[in-house]
Amino acid sequence: MKKLLIYLRDYKKESILAPAFKMLEATFDLLVPLVMAAIINTGIANKDKGYILSHCGLLILLGVIGLTCSITAQYFAAKASVGFCTKVRHVLFSHIQSLGFAEMDKLGTSTLITRMTSDINQVQSGLNLFLRLFLRSPFIVFGSIVMAFIVSPKAAVIFVVTIPLLSIVVFGIMLITMPLYRKVQGSLDGILGITRENLTGVRVIRAFGREEQEKDRFEENNALLVRSQLLVGKISALMNPLTYVMINLAVVVILNTGAVQIHLGNMQQGDVVALVNYMNQILIELVKLANLIIQVTKAMACAERVASVLNVEPEMEFSCPENNAKNRKTGTSDEEVAFDHVSFTYGGAGAETLSNIHFTVKKGQTVGIIGGTGSGKSTLVNLLARFYDATDGQIRIGGHDIRSYSREELRGKIGMVMQKAQLFSGTIRSNLLWGNPGATDEMLWAALETAQAAEFVQKKEKQLDEPVEQGGRNLSGGQKQRLTIARALVEDPKILILDDSASALDFATDAALRKAIRELDKEMTVFIVSQRTSSLMHADLILVLDDGKTVGMGTHEELLGNCPVYQEIYESQFGKAGETA
Repeated sequence: MKKLLIYLRDYKKESILAPAFKMLEATFDLLVPLVMAAIINTGIANKDKGYILSHCGLLILLGVIGLTCSITAQYFAAKASVGFCTKVRHVLFSHIQSLGFAEMDKLGTSTLITRMTSDINQVQSGLNLFLRLFLRSPFIVFGSIVMAFIVSPKAAVIFVVTIPLLSIVVFGIMLITMPLYRKVQGSLDGILGITRENLTGVRVIRAFGREEQEKDRFEENNALLVRSQLLVGKISALMNPLTYVMINLAVVVILNTGAVQIHLGNMQQGDVVALVNYMNQILIELVKLANLIIQVTKAMACAERVASVLNVEPEMEFSCPENNAKNRKTGTSDEEVAFDHVSFTYGGAGAETLSNIHFTVKKGQTVGIIGGTGSGKSTLVNLLARFYDATDGQIRIGGHDIRSYSREELRGKIGMVMQKAQLFSGTIRSNLLWGNPGATDEMLWAALETAQAAEFVQKKEKQLDEPVEQGGRNLSGGQKQRLTIARALVEDPKILILDDSASALDFATDAALRKAIRELDKEMTVFIVSQRTSSLMHADLILVLDDGKTVGMGTHEELLGNCPVYQEIYESQFGKAGETA
């Protein structure tokens, strides 16, 4: 929580003025019963209309001043809470962007979404209430007791007895419900996770006819959330009847005591009315205080959840741009990429995903990576882009350890096309400009030509300005893949990585794409991850992976002669005679 409070520094003035104006409002509220008592005791008793009217005007004035103070306090409280949470959102989003794939895998997307939305909203509501009520409610409670003693010390004893009993009920219910509210928030996390999973995977669910099972799964978790909310709601609902019973009993005692004191001449009728008003004010403020504490407790729990994300430090540290820059400029190595006995294990995994990977690639070469599902192909290229750090061994680019590069310099060298084509809402142009914000239209069309996407983009009504829905929902799988390849080419990278990014393309388009890439800058080193041997057979070097290990390395012809795994993959696609199966 302390980690978040530093973002409230810019709102010190608002954080002081909000409770200060609430204290002013509370002071005027405490004066109202005294004015009412004066009207009854003096104005009505003496039938003095002028006195009554003047004090009624005073009541209106107190109400207007109190309303002004309340609105002002609300303004400053809202400004502080909204501004604070806006800063926290920016900081949290920026921090999430700095996390590596390993941290993102550990935290989970649904959890991060909940932290960014629901949790920060709870913090905002809690802070707003805290700034307005944390001084007002206790001030009203103790101020009412003081005023009661001023009006009638004997009758004030009733307050001394009633308030502890009210506090036991109010805060007892609060203590019971606080852990239940935390449980409700946890259940909400689960519901959000299931909802997100179902919405993002709706096509797969329908393809396998799993609608009813997923509906039952959602309803089961939703029923758990409902039960938790109903339980905490029922317990919270006990507060009003119990407190009002106690208050009404206290009012009966006050009226009885007041009647006796009035009969004895020790009190006046207006004093009894004032005491009843003070008792009602105490009840209202105690309930407000209990709700405030519950809300603040929920807000603090949510703030801790947000802080827990901010406390997650990226495992990868990138070098500053100037570090080792001189050495890199004067390096004489002819190797472009080298994996030096690299091994890698995912966090929490029981075994290595990659084991002792060792190879060297020269500038301008094309490298193919092939293997069965789960053999570690995508993991290998993710290590090259430094989305993860190798647990053992060293990876070099241009003869230098990739850990010596800054994030911007390393990612500027590499054009990455992920296994899953991901486009963003906007236009074709805005998506391509992710690769190079300063690219001209000529550069964009050149990249589209190479990616075999120019033809279908030209057929679009608005061409480069054609809208793209979130995730590219209005495009086919092949179109999305070609646009993501074009986006990487716009960057003009030194190393291009195609991670099974042509799987949705037909053989002719795939072949045309590979030919166009080969005809590009001869200095570009290309890594192609694919399940098709036809996509890799012209590569300068082919790596065959099996269960995270290199079981073959060489050209297409060499592997057909000495690598059983490669032979098996090739024959499954082309048959033993070399004809398409």
